[in-house]
Amino acid sequence: MSIPPPFRHLVDDAAIFPPGLAPLPDAVAAHAAHLRSDHAALVGPFLVDAARLDDLGALAPAGLAVSVVVPAPDAVTDVVARAGAAGLVLAGLEVKLGGAGAPGAQVAQVAELSAGSGVPTHVEVPRVTDPAWPAVLDAVLAHGLRLKFRTGGTEAAAFPFEAEVGGWIEAAVAHGVPFKCTAGLHHAVRHTGPATGFEHHGYLNILLATARALAGAPVAPVLAERDGPALARAVALLPPEDLLAARAAFTSYGSCSILEPLEDLTALHLLHPTDVHPADVRTTD
Repeated sequence: MSIPPPFRHLVDDAAIFPPGLAPLPDAVAAHAAHLRSDHAALVGPFLVDAARLDDLGALAPAGLAVSVVVPAPDAVTDVVARAGAAGLVLAGLEVKLGGAGAPGAQVAQVAELSAGSGVPTHVEVPRVTDPAWPAVLDAVLAHGLRLKFRTGGTEAAAFPFEAEVGGWIEAAVAHGVPFKCTAGLHHAVRHTGPATGFEHHGYLNILLATARALAGAPVAPVLAERDGPALARAVALLPPEDLLAARAAFTSYGSCSILEPLEDLTALHLLHPTDVHPADVRTTD
C-alpha cells in the first residue's frame, strides 16, 4: 500500500488511552506490527502518559518514537530526562495546563523547561468559550509553541461544537501555529456514535476545514458535513499544494485505533491499496 503524502504520519498511536485502553504490552506489540506493515507511513509516534513512561521504556525497543502527555508544566524537565534514560526517541511533548499560576504564565513555564529539548511541544488549550483561551493563545504565539485541541472524550460534554473547533482552527491558521488533535476522531467523517450518541468530529472534516481556513473560506459547513463521499471528493479536488499546506498546519491526531482510519480512507477511495490485509493488526477501539 502506498500512503499519499497528505496522509503520512497522520495518526499517532494512542492505543493505551480511552476508549481503547489497550494493555501497554499489547499496544507496544501492535505498534511494532503497524510499523512493519504496508500502512506504516500512516502511523505517527506512540503516545504515552508520563505515569507509564518508565514501564514503556522497559517494554519498548530502543529508539521507539514517542510523544508524551505531560500532566503539568512543572513535569516537563523530568519527562525529557526519563525518556532519554529509557532509550526512547522523544518526538513530542503534549503538556496539560492546570495548577498554580495564570494560564499565560504556565505556558511560559512550558516554553522555558522545553527550550533545550528541541522537541515539538504542544500545549493543550482550553475551549474557545473559556475565558483563559485568549491568554493561552497569546502565550503560545509569544513562545513559539504548538497547539493541541481536545476534540472529544468519554462523555458528551467533552465534545466541542463545530463553532468551537472552527474557532480553534481559524485562530491557529491565522497565526501560523501548527496544531494537533486528540480524542474522538475515530473516523474520517463527522457522525453520531451508535453506542453512545456522542457527536464525533471527523479527521477528514478537520483536514478540509484547515484547507478552507488557509484559503480564507468559511470552515463551519465543512466541520458539519456528514456525507463521506462528498467530503472525500472535496479533499481529492484540492490542489496538492493546498492539501500539503493543510497537513503542515494540522500535523496529526491521536487515535486508539490505527486500522479504523486506514479502513475509512480506503473506503472513501482516498487510498488505493495494492494489497490490503486488514487482519494484520487489530487494536481495540
